[in-house]
Amino acid sequence: MVEPRVYTRAEWRALPPTTTIRYLDRQPDHIVVHHTAGDNTTDYSLAAAFRHSRWIQDLHMANGWGDSGQQLTISRGGYVMEGRRYSLRAIYERQHVSGVQTANHNDHTIGIENEGIYVTATVPTALFNSLVTTCAWLCQTYGLDPYAAIVGHRDYVSTTVCPGDRLYARLPELRQRVAAVLAA
Repeated sequence: MVEPRVYTRAEWRALPPTTTIRYLDRQPDHIVVHHTAGDNTTDYSLAAAFRHSRWIQDLHMANGWGDSGQQLTISRGGYVMEGRRYSLRAIYERQHVSGVQTANHNDHTIGIENEGIYVTATVPTALFNSLVTTCAWLCQTYGLDPYAAIVGHRDYVSTTVCPGDRLYARLPELRQRVAAVLAA
């Protein structure tokens, strides 16, 4: 099985959620690709990835979401982090944790935040390669067709530019690369 190294909430020192996390007895049917709309840092270290996960959680909790909204986060250095509480457990159990990352579609989509903003900036190679591996893992785990399942945030919410024009333009490449990994 293809599987990225996912750093747990304990490893990046997440705060406990302030609301009840909904653990659903079903699988997601789409993978939603996001960008964090934060700085395009040049610090690609694991420590920076941990700091960024804490920043996202703080921001999402300040918005009243009770925890990180997304299930997974990928740093510009390519490190994959568990986001919302119980996300890793749900993936391993082929279940789903409802997030707060795609309005009106949280009960059936799993969200991946990609650190940075990609309206005009180039997506770092390490981040994109980790996104390929992570999406292949999720497609394999949940039995999803990458051509149908991998979408951008703007495919569900027309008022957002997320995941940025540059990352969105690479979604066909992402789907193709994920399909190639699954076929290997």
